[in-house]
Amino acid sequence: MGNRVEVPHLRMQDWAKADRPREKLMQKGSTVLTDAELLGILIGSGTSKVSAVNLAQLILKHYDNNLNLLAKCSVKELQRFKGIGEAKAIAIVGAMELGRRRPDQATSLRPRLCDSSSVYHFIRSELLDKPIEEFWIILINRANYLIKKQFISSGGLTTTSADPKIVFKAALDHQTAGIILAHNHPSGNPAPSTKDIALTKKLIDGGELLDITVLDHIIVAGSTYFSFADEKLLFRPSPIAAI
Repeated sequence: MGNRVEVPHLRMQDWAKADRPREKLMQKGSTVLTDAELLGILIGSGTSKVSAVNLAQLILKHYDNNLNLLAKCSVKELQRFKGIGEAKAIAIVGAMELGRRRPDQATSLRPRLCDSSSVYHFIRSELLDKPIEEFWIILINRANYLIKKQFISSGGLTTTSADPKIVFKAALDHQTAGIILAHNHPSGNPAPSTKDIALTKKLIDGGELLDITVLDHIIVAGSTYFSFADEKLLFRPSPIAAI
């Protein structure tokens, strides 16, 4: 047998670029990384003897490779591992806390807007008691869950206008499947004006060219509202009205 070849410790910067966690995340996305690689990114740097990922592997092994056990660790507990100082321990604890909060907020941050009533109750806080008209859009996915609500423009006492370029830029930026239009009538009369109807038709036509569906247009007027979908004024069958 030949002489045994000693394998030197490799620092992370000595790894092939495709194997480095940060580069791997940038090229292939976060989902392909192992738990140790993700934790290694948080740790940042290892010691003279182990890389950040090796250190992450040691920490995970200590907690039976169970992220739920790791999430219960305090800053002081993590500092018991050589190479984990206060700053790194804080980063790990902070990341675990963010992960813990995410499921709790998912439902409240992403309501399902399945009919005109749910849309009205969702958007009315933005439009109630406003002295001038404001125009908002609500971006939703194919399952009618909220992506984002966005202010578009404000006008006078009796009218406002929405630039289709601004409306559809927001929709394209967030890759939304559908949009819901909303504005208020400070007068308290929810009936749409001829300008409201014309603007709705213009945005519907623009959306069809971009494969973005205008699902409804809600006019908020105090404690009541008007729905274009409910009143069949969308010039076609509305998916939101059919749910």
